[in-house]
Amino acid sequence: SRLGRCAVTSNEPRPFVVGNWKMNLTEAAAAALARALVDRLPLDRIDVAIAPPFPCLRAVIDAVTGSPLAVAAQNMHWEPQGAFTGEVAAPLLSAMGVRYVIVGHSERRNLFGETDAIVCKKVGAARRHGLIPIICVGEHEGERDRGRTREIVAAQIRAALADPAPDPVLETVIAYEPVWAIGTGRTPVATEITAAHGAIRAELDLYFGAAGASIPILYGGSVTAATAAALLRAPGVNGALVGGASLDAGSFAAIAVAAAAC
Repeated sequence: SRLGRCAVTSNEPRPFVVGNWKMNLTEAAAAALARALVDRLPLDRIDVAIAPPFPCLRAVIDAVTGSPLAVAAQNMHWEPQGAFTGEVAAPLLSAMGVRYVIVGHSERRNLFGETDAIVCKKVGAARRHGLIPIICVGEHEGERDRGRTREIVAAQIRAALADPAPDPVLETVIAYEPVWAIGTGRTPVATEITAAHGAIRAELDLYFGAAGASIPILYGGSVTAATAAALLRAPGVNGALVGGASLDAGSFAAIAVAAAAC
């Protein structure tokens, strides 16, 4: 399986934690953090990926070589090459040794105008070029207040998976990130998380059948060392997409340990 050491014969996803470093860290600092994580993470019990900024990818890949710690990109273009100044193509990332790519993050959707149609094209391109897409879905606060969370995340899943690909089950990760909780310190209650993950799981079941049960669904949204244990115990949560807390080796390691315990 391209999902690291995940047991493909079981329908229970192996716990998976992803650290999204966003637009932070120099090349040297990123490599140092990656080396520290190799020593501190429970990589024998869970799968972990880290997503540094593009200029730091080579340094981080070199720093984790020989370890089970995987490297993800934070974004990619859907075309394999061409006149797209400032963009990065999936074949370039795959050739470097990148294994995963985050697609449809709320910051890409909100700040850079990415639509469901664009997310779909990126998911398809990632699969075709050997990258595992980490597909982000989630509702805005107004949508949550109107009781539309399940409707919104289900529609986003359907849109993201509209471009079929060979053997897609082993090449998919989903991250539920309520937009109103990103970087705010606010988190949904456990019942809200369970309901959203349940809606996502139902869509995966419709799309993939029984095999969809092997796809991990991560929670993302102000995940910290202090909140991780409670969030990861929520039914239907298979791991976490971590933002700011992933920039500190101790905090990120504590989140990973909480995932391994759950």
